[in-house]
Amino acid sequence: KRKSQGERKSNSSSNVAAGPMSCDENGVDEGFPYARPAVCELSGDIRVSPSQKTMYLVNPSGGGGFDEKGEKRLRPYARNDDFLLPAVVEVTVKSVSSPEAAPQCTRQHRVPAVVFSVAGYTDNFFHDNTDALIPLFLTTAHLKGEVQLLITNYKPWWVQKYTPLLRKLSNYDVINFDADADVHCFPRGYLGLYRDRDLIITPHPTRNPRNYTMVDYTRFLRAAYGLRRDQPAVLGAEPGMQPRMLIISRAGTRKLLNQDEVAAAASELGFNVTVAEAGDDVPAFAALVNSADVLLAVHGAGLTNQIFLPTNGVVLQIVPWGNMDWMATNFYGQPARDMQLRYVEYYIDEEETSLKDKYPKDHVVFKDPKALHKQGWQALADTIMKQDVKVNMTRFQPFLLQAMDELQE
Repeated sequence: KRKSQGERKSNSSSNVAAGPMSCDENGVDEGFPYARPAVCELSGDIRVSPSQKTMYLVNPSGGGGFDEKGEKRLRPYARNDDFLLPAVVEVTVKSVSSPEAAPQCTRQHRVPAVVFSVAGYTDNFFHDNTDALIPLFLTTAHLKGEVQLLITNYKPWWVQKYTPLLRKLSNYDVINFDADADVHCFPRGYLGLYRDRDLIITPHPTRNPRNYTMVDYTRFLRAAYGLRRDQPAVLGAEPGMQPRMLIISRAGTRKLLNQDEVAAAASELGFNVTVAEAGDDVPAFAALVNSADVLLAVHGAGLTNQIFLPTNGVVLQIVPWGNMDWMATNFYGQPARDMQLRYVEYYIDEEETSLKDKYPKDHVVFKDPKALHKQGWQALADTIMKQDVKVNMTRFQPFLLQAMDELQE
């Protein structure tokens, strides 16, 4: 058992002056409508009853943005996505006029609470980071471990998978909000998590007042997983030193069909090449990525592993056919730059995609791929996202050279 949950011995209510609730729920981001989920901060005498899915706020003034019943309802998942939110457990904040009107505390905590959900797209490494771990970092890093996490839509395997990160953010065992019979009392609390764009953290007066960056997040990861390298190898620094390249292979869609040929060409240029698929053992794969100087992958969730590269390492993204520049840049290109990585991208042409064997040349996928984007995610998932790629080595070789050049200080 880890620390004593930040609990007090007494069973009386918190002696912090009662204060109401403030919610940030109107932040719209053009192009990323899901990137600003609602978050509420509470202070004073807060009593969390997981079995009632309710946070009671002793609030004699009655202020703080509640409805006529004195309630505020929120689904605390860090992706404002209408398709996903119905599956997220709804939590009610109930404003009560006196301590007697709230359930009595059975466990008293001296640290703030953070109640959040791991529903949605978690179990995809990209979404584990964008919809849970980075928002959790953004919301709690300043508390330096003195925070109690309460997780709803609880997934034991998810908590186990990311235990090193959860333990770095909180000094206390996670509480399963879906199966806890106590009434937990706190002096402060957050319902929901602050989040920014995917793999991007920008300064913001209320959502990121401490100006955290993705460099801060990558440092946090290195500390949590004990990753030793914070700088890549520099060419020419040691005689005979070979920079390391990790090629992330994919088993499903968007496979690199001539992966062996790419690996051989990179070896000939002087890279020490490893090919691996990202598995469920996050600490082991994090260590493998951190040992590399260059990460090469076709566009997809595997590229999220750039978060483990040493600062100034190189990311080489192979961008599939089909007007994918916006996704390539916003999901991985800009994040790489924000993490102070060097970024190289290679765009597949019509001859290098497996789509040429599936569709005629006059098909919309070749004539007007933008039209497929306008039809929405499902149309993309059924077409462009299902391609494999085979790079033309004559075209691709200069990009391998560019990745090598980027390692020269």
